[in-house]
Amino acid sequence: MRLRSTVLPPAAIDWFSRPASVWWGFAVVHLFFLGWMATFFVHGNTFSDTEQYRQWAMDGYNPADLDGKISPWVYPVLAQIPIFLANIAGPSVYLLVWTLVITALNAVGLLFLTRGPRRTKGIAPAWWWLFFTVFMGYLSFARVEGITAPIVLIALLYAAERPVVAGLLLSIATWIKVWPAAVLLPIVIASRQRLAVLATGAAVTAVVAVGTWVSGGFSHILDFLTNQGERGMQLEATFSTPWVWLSVFNVGGSKIADNVAINSTEVYGPGASVAAFLMQPLLVLAAAVGAALLIWALRRGAEREELFLEGALLMTTAFVVFNKVGSPQFIIWLAPVVVAGLTHDWNRWKVPAALLMGIAVTTFVIYPLFYTPLIHANPIMAAVLTTRNVLLVVLLWWSIQRTVELGRNAKPAALAASA
Repeated sequence: MRLRSTVLPPAAIDWFSRPASVWWGFAVVHLFFLGWMATFFVHGNTFSDTEQYRQWAMDGYNPADLDGKISPWVYPVLAQIPIFLANIAGPSVYLLVWTLVITALNAVGLLFLTRGPRRTKGIAPAWWWLFFTVFMGYLSFARVEGITAPIVLIALLYAAERPVVAGLLLSIATWIKVWPAAVLLPIVIASRQRLAVLATGAAVTAVVAVGTWVSGGFSHILDFLTNQGERGMQLEATFSTPWVWLSVFNVGGSKIADNVAINSTEVYGPGASVAAFLMQPLLVLAAAVGAALLIWALRRGAEREELFLEGALLMTTAFVVFNKVGSPQFIIWLAPVVVAGLTHDWNRWKVPAALLMGIAVTTFVIYPLFYTPLIHANPIMAAVLTTRNVLLVVLLWWSIQRTVELGRNAKPAALAASA
């Protein structure tokens, strides 16, 4: 607050505090990215992963017809809806439609963030989200994460008062990209309506299964769980950091190279394959330990809304830190949780907000700015990636510490009420 008062004159502070100012900021940020994408779609081109999405939309979703290409079933089945929808006006404007879909979803998310009881307290978190988008927009406008992030944000804003609605939205989002399950689990644990939330998730899954069966794709519905099982340690993954430095110094034949079969850049060297094998059980173990910590804090009488928000940050950050993929767009997973946390309690959440903004800035330096030097083992870019990964570990540690604090500091009255 003092820094803001020092940098900005009172008139500017007053303007930034108005709900209308957020929409002006939204327009500027999204028009900038629409203009950036226009440099591609005016020529009939796409950007980044949207080229793969367009190819799927044109070729169809039957892996047998793809001649060994990457299968669209690498994503959960509902991801095919936005991927197909973006082709509604034809492949030449695929990127334009994709960008407009994400812009519309972000607008809905911003509307929920700044209306009703959040009309005032949602303004500062909304500005934080817009600044985050400045750095991460090159990824969020070109990946499925851009579809799921605003859905998760709306779900978190609903979660305290309408957990069943939140469960519905998160279940749908999970069938688009798996990561929202990391947000859903803490809500199931902390909510008094957990059985209704579970039933809602089961109902969504049943509808998805029936729809997939009717469309003839049921045999592939769980492919997203197995399609990436054989891949190695991706370059950007947190646990890949030692092999990045081994590659920089050319130790033991370590190297950074492309895995052409799945369009991924991975690290190779002594023990890298063992680490890749261990990452899946480590991720499962981290999720189990996180869930156990949340249950402990709840039984100690932790305040429920703060618990599921900090639990969501804990689980989502763990999904990033213990993931052998670690793609830059994974950082987008964390933003809806932090925005919801800032809306709930700005002072308590300003530390993870600052950490995540630092993570976003370093990720921006990695991609799209200097990814090529990184894959060629440039030591400066290795240091930037290491900094980003250390910040992720610090963020995970903060969420663990705060969750423990919630349990330890629970008041006796809250403990009795939760029993």
